[in-house]
Amino acid sequence: MNLPFYIARRYFRSKKKKTFINIISIISMLVVAVGTCALIIVLSVFNGLEDLIRSLYNTFDAELRIVAEKGKTFELTPELLELVRTTEGVEIVTEVAEDNALIRYQDAEKVVKIKGVGPNFLEQGRMQGTLLQGELSLQKGNVPVAILGAGVRNALSVALENEFYVLRIYYPRNVRPGTLDPSKYYVQQNIKPGAVFSIEKQYDDNYVFVPLEFALNLFDYGNRRSSLEIKTTDKVSISRVQRRLKERLPEGFLVQNSDEQHSSLLKAIQIEKLFVYLAFTFILGVASFNIFFSLTMLAIDKKRDIAVLFSMGATTGLVRRIFLYEGAIIAFTGALLGLLLGIVIVLIQEEWGLVGMGMQTSVESAYPVQLMWTDLLFTAISTAFITLLASFHPASLAARTPTAQHI
Repeated sequence: MNLPFYIARRYFRSKKKKTFINIISIISMLVVAVGTCALIIVLSVFNGLEDLIRSLYNTFDAELRIVAEKGKTFELTPELLELVRTTEGVEIVTEVAEDNALIRYQDAEKVVKIKGVGPNFLEQGRMQGTLLQGELSLQKGNVPVAILGAGVRNALSVALENEFYVLRIYYPRNVRPGTLDPSKYYVQQNIKPGAVFSIEKQYDDNYVFVPLEFALNLFDYGNRRSSLEIKTTDKVSISRVQRRLKERLPEGFLVQNSDEQHSSLLKAIQIEKLFVYLAFTFILGVASFNIFFSLTMLAIDKKRDIAVLFSMGATTGLVRRIFLYEGAIIAFTGALLGLLLGIVIVLIQEEWGLVGMGMQTSVESAYPVQLMWTDLLFTAISTAFITLLASFHPASLAARTPTAQHI
């Protein structure tokens, strides 16, 4: 039998009398439980938001994207395109020309991102399930059509069924200073609206998809492209294809996966999660003061018991371990209760979504959550470390109790 642990457990579960020290110990345990539960829930919410953002971006963004390391466009040669297409694991390569432009419909106007995509763009399947109205196509017969975000449609009051009005798109030209003709300052092209998609507000309010040739003529890009978007084969990992492309491509190109395409946003979420973890760990540290005071009072209250143990041959190490075990029982009981309660609440939220976002326009009706074992591990480590710090001084104080005065 582990004698220090047995004595510590008897102190914690004393049934003869419920002293003020026992009450403080129970309160300490409950505070640790509440703090641990809150930490698990908040970290799970951040995990859920990060996973939701990834799922939204994966709907819109390519599995891999090749862009210029410097500048917004690069020269696309047949050799470069063939090199990418013949890379093992690459299934579809879509050429993209993207830039900002002014779009008008009747008397309404809006600055949007015009994204010209090759004819195989829809074959990647990323727009499936996003269609709100119309037909998911970039051409009707031989006539090019545009696919509008729902926010763009609403801002311009576009009516797809009205065949008499077209979208007028204006793009600025690079002209020499002193040009007097206003029409020389911009390029105008017309295109009919053909469909409306909805993914997420950021995309719905800003993007218009058009055929690649239409965009190249509008931007006067010639052989330049904004990016190459790649769909990989199903049986090959994306990271492996990314590594192969990096090895084969010449200098001056970046090969980005979906996370790297939005690295700043994902890093911001991870930094927020880190600071929330530190803040709640600090709260647990403050809560550990209750453990510190309860153990200090217990050491004072049990001086006679400690003196008896010393007289029976107990060492200072044994007495110190009794109070360290006492602090561990308080903290770990609270932490275990908090972990279990936090896990149950997160699983309930994940299954039934009891807590809503509170916004009609939100992507999800309820707060997304996701449990990660690393969160549970780091929470347990933090609790153990804080407990050790809070229990060490009272345990040392008890070990220094003079024997002769208390027998």
